[in-house]
Amino acid sequence: MRAALRRRLLQAVHTDALAVFDGGVWQTRCLHCRRALSLREDGEALGTTSLEHVVPSAWFGKRAAAAFTARVGEDAEDPRNLALACAACNHGKGCSHDARGPGDERAREVVSALLDARLARWRDAGPRD
Repeated sequence: MRAALRRRLLQAVHTDALAVFDGGVWQTRCLHCRRALSLREDGEALGTTSLEHVVPSAWFGKRAAAAFTARVGEDAEDPRNLALACAACNHGKGCSHDARGPGDERAREVVSALLDARLARWRDAGPRD
């Protein structure tokens, strides 16, 4: 796994208020379905853990998504926009809602709910980051 991806996975878990570090492994829940997820201390994803861009990267720079992107710092890689999700949920969102774009009402509803959930789970990274 690339070092940059590991860094982003660690940013997501370090800023997730549900994440617990135990025995060299981070434990948290999928942002979508709340399935248990694990991430090694070095950022290696275990099982079905994947990196979720809550506001899709492709939406950045689009006028219809301005309200969303402003909430995460106008940068797709901002830790507020990164979360852990199981691969099935992440893939499903990418194939449906992300692909529809910010002009689609249902896609905006899904991204809005996920962004609210991510920001509700936010915590400052602290000394581990």
